[in-house]
Amino acid sequence: MAWLLFIDESGHDRKASPYEVLAGVAIRDRDLSNLIAALHTAESQHFGRRYSSGNGELKGTKILKTKVFQHARMGVTVNDEDIPGLAKAALDDGPSARAHHLKGLALAKLRYVTDLFDLCARFQCKAFASIVETDAQATVSDGLRKDYAYLFERFFYFLRDSETPEQGMLILDEIEKSQSHILIDQTQRYFRETSTGKHRSSLIIPEPFFVHRDLTTGIQIADLIAYCISWGFRTPRMIKPAREELSGYAAQIAKLRHKAHSPRPGNPGFHVWSFAHITDLRTGREKQESGQ
Repeated sequence: MAWLLFIDESGHDRKASPYEVLAGVAIRDRDLSNLIAALHTAESQHFGRRYSSGNGELKGTKILKTKVFQHARMGVTVNDEDIPGLAKAALDDGPSARAHHLKGLALAKLRYVTDLFDLCARFQCKAFASIVETDAQATVSDGLRKDYAYLFERFFYFLRDSETPEQGMLILDEIEKSQSHILIDQTQRYFRETSTGKHRSSLIIPEPFFVHRDLTTGIQIADLIAYCISWGFRTPRMIKPAREELSGYAAQIAKLRHKAHSPRPGNPGFHVWSFAHITDLRTGREKQESGQ
């Protein structure tokens, strides 16, 4: 058996997002088919049909944007039992949608996301994230990006802590082909040439697999996690403003984290959460050379 870590990112366009987030959701291989079936059922129940059929895509930037919450608060009356039909009508013929259709579709989107994270908890999925400050100094190294390294570290701790340690597989959203080759090369060199990477390759298969986002439920879950973390999840060190309307989803995601025991010299009780907050992307050598 193995754990599949589906990985996606949010906010890396550096436009409006408060944080750049590289997120992953770990799903047992034996549970993946049942989780996908349950999510497809939830789609049909909430939207009256599969939202993601055709060109529909369940991305955070589409189904959790501020406008969706505004539509959900519109003053028209919508009964719960009518929501799937109204959502379907809005999806099937958007230009003809009236206020009650838009509100029904918005409520369907928000309730679907709640169910999605509930299903992730029910199937014992785990969430991982590297949360990067948008003004973090970049590295000039051609090695593996630090946010990936931290994500792999947390995934390794989770695999190590399992009652019976299992292999982990890395599954990423397919990006532009030349970028994919660069990431594959960096990941392979990390696992093959660094002592830390060699150690972690004992549990993580050292070559990522790339899939199309719009065809892969796991990548869509990772996208929603990344979006909700960037806009809604906060720790005391994360001081960027958050959207309060996403706090419920952030609380659901927080319950999916893994807490790893990682003793340090003089601190045997030290632990590491599966979310890493990163303020500097430079390597240790780069910081030393700059006098920091």
